[in-house]
Amino acid sequence: MSKILAHRSRKSAYKLVGLQAVVAGGASVVFFAMWGVQYGLSALAGAAIAVLPNFVFATLAFAHVGATVSAKVLKGFYWGEAMKMLSTIVLFSLVFINMDVAIVPLFCCYLLGLIVHWAAPLYFK
Repeated sequence: MSKILAHRSRKSAYKLVGLQAVVAGGASVVFFAMWGVQYGLSALAGAAIAVLPNFVFATLAFAHVGATVSAKVLKGFYWGEAMKMLSTIVLFSLVFINMDVAIVPLFCCYLLGLIVHWAAPLYFK
């Protein structure tokens, strides 16, 4: 039973991550169409930095569900949040080291991904 609940919770979290990817990816397509390849790739990098750590968090945090495994649930949330922060730092570092980025589209799409996550209660149950 707890595996079914964990699957439902993870599915809802993945739905939110998918929405983040669609919105931020769509914005990066707009940057690409209006301002060219460098802006589009920078925006896509910002979208990836917003989406991938949230995917990692959703995977780790919703691995276990239920009162009988409450210690595992808590540990999953702690590890998920820690890995989310670490992967965000690593991804920003990799992008700034390896790419010639345009700062504005990078941070616009990154913030757009975060805003979608923060506004999730408005469009999900």
